[in-house]
Amino acid sequence: MVKLRLKRCGRKQRVVYRIVAIDVRSRREGRDLRKVGFYDPIKNQTYLNVPAILYFLEKGAQPTGTVHDILRKAGVFTELRLNQTQFT
Repeated sequence: MVKLRLKRCGRKQRVVYRIVAIDVRSRREGRDLRKVGFYDPIKNQTYLNVPAILYFLEKGAQPTGTVHDILRKAGVFTELRLNQTQFT
């Protein structure tokens, strides 16, 4: 199973997270399938590769709680709903 999860980067006291698609059995710092964005909690910046995120969500990837909140604030789930209604 694939999860969309945060991967810690940066240095001490200056953390930046990458949003990655990763196998659920891997560690937090393990090998990821694909990098789909990043999140900087200090500057409150977010960059999302929305087509890649939508691809993984359509294939059944589950976001973690924090990633779910980030995606909801960015409006990714409304785009997912629009894509699903287009095809049905």
